[in-house]
Amino acid sequence: MINQLSWKVGGQQGEGIESTGEIFCIALNRLGYYLYGYRHFSSRIKGGHTNNKIRVSTTQTRSVSDDLDILVAFDQETIDVNYKELHDKGIIIADAKFNPVRPEDTNATLYAVPFTEIATELGTSLMKNMVAIGASSAVLNLDISIFKEVVVEIFGRKGDQVVQKNLDAIQAGFDYMSEKLGDNFGAMQLEKGDGNKRLFMIGNDAIALGALAAGCRFMAAYPITPASEIMEYLIKKLPPVGGTVIQTEDEIAAVTMAIGSNYAGVRALTASAGPGLSLKMEAIGLAGITETPIVIVDTQRGGPSTGLPTKQEQSDLMAMIYGTHGEIPKIVMAPSTVEEAFYDTTEAFNLAEEYQCPVIVLSDLQLSLGKQTVNPLDNSKVEIRRGKLVKGDLPETENYFKRYEVTEDGVSPRVIPGMKGGIHHVTGVEHDETGKPSESAANRIAQMDKRMRKIENIRFKTPVHKDAKHDEADLLIVGFNSTRGAIEEAMARLENDGLKVNHAHIRLIHPFPTNEILPLVESAKKVVVVENNATGQLANIMKMNVGHVNKIKSLLKYDGNPFLPHEIHSQCKELF
Repeated sequence: MINQLSWKVGGQQGEGIESTGEIFCIALNRLGYYLYGYRHFSSRIKGGHTNNKIRVSTTQTRSVSDDLDILVAFDQETIDVNYKELHDKGIIIADAKFNPVRPEDTNATLYAVPFTEIATELGTSLMKNMVAIGASSAVLNLDISIFKEVVVEIFGRKGDQVVQKNLDAIQAGFDYMSEKLGDNFGAMQLEKGDGNKRLFMIGNDAIALGALAAGCRFMAAYPITPASEIMEYLIKKLPPVGGTVIQTEDEIAAVTMAIGSNYAGVRALTASAGPGLSLKMEAIGLAGITETPIVIVDTQRGGPSTGLPTKQEQSDLMAMIYGTHGEIPKIVMAPSTVEEAFYDTTEAFNLAEEYQCPVIVLSDLQLSLGKQTVNPLDNSKVEIRRGKLVKGDLPETENYFKRYEVTEDGVSPRVIPGMKGGIHHVTGVEHDETGKPSESAANRIAQMDKRMRKIENIRFKTPVHKDAKHDEADLLIVGFNSTRGAIEEAMARLENDGLKVNHAHIRLIHPFPTNEILPLVESAKKVVVVENNATGQLANIMKMNVGHVNKIKSLLKYDGNPFLPHEIHSQCKELF
């Protein structure tokens, strides 16, 4: 028996590849296994190779696996593109329809199973993915009754007959593959899962759920990969609690609508990817100078321009910190797991209102669309803090309200439109304490200093996730967003090699947590920063904030694919 398994299904987009992986994963998740899935897909609606690689384990896993145990192929291209990931005892289960050919340079065993033929005999070729699930179950010696509940949930609205035919297809695939395997039946049987109930979700869903829990009641957005699922989730969930989602004509309209909503006192957000954030920059500057709270989600993808819309990259870091013209206070957060995506999003709304500035929740494609097992979320940890928002009417006065009053902490009292005694100007030009335009040099200095003073002492509970067992380390590995899982696995291997390794994953990118990172850098002989971009953006930000320029090295990957644990392990080992 084995304690973890790597399974991949591939074919042409539009063939049901995603639903195959979804049904397989949901069933195993309910048995108490930990799962991590990463989907490779083309930037088109239909056609082009796609695959879904699923890791199943009896322990927590947050990374794509190095190798592959089972490859389920609906076409020859899937075999040709993915077979090199298979280890020597790996298995290819391929649709017999295309007369699959095993490449000569692999020892993996090929089984041709008539997915399409079996499905057609049962009623429709569309059920070939169910036949494939059944065939995979035979290799794992799974009780296929575990799929019944999932099939009923997915196909129940289509009637009992459709449900039964899909279950029959799973059974037929299981029976056929069992006979083909012979003595190898259950060759990759997994140890039992712990049976505990856990969520199974993508990062985008966690971000959307976090916004909902934080009291967000308005979202304005324009669809874009890999951010669209946030809007799609909230379209379903906001109306029942009195909220609204508007799909705008473009990203500029989306961000300005969200700014307007927050100005009116309603918590709102917008979400996009790199190209959309480029369009939002001027309006983000408007939120900064008017000191209007707003939460913005950036799901990074391959750039520049249209770039690689469906591929992994982490190249928006500098843009999110420095992209706006002029200088404004800004907070940039970077969750590294689905759980953190939920909790950090809820906190983003609090920070936006407490510091009255834009807060950017930075994700990446792997975190946003990668699906993983998540421990039950604890709503009792969610706080609602609205900062210096004035409640109730103010005393009547002939003077305008000092909305931009110069205060010691840089945060001024805030009112919502219509409050008695709260009348003031709001403008994108420099202004005095009441919002009236002013070009006075002294006023400019006072207002700039006030705005920039806000985030000098920002309170964020865990600005850095640290795994630092050693007071003096041979190596410190640093990352952000989705690289955490691969780094954790590489770290364990390096420790087995006899090295003392610490790990820091940065969750608050700006303002930079210098006090948290500097001691770790100083106590390590070497520092490696792992990131999916070509210029070492996080490494450069670290150098600006902690120094030790000669000690900090970059480990970069920018081919559109996520890091694998062995890549980090091998390249770090070369340093010693």
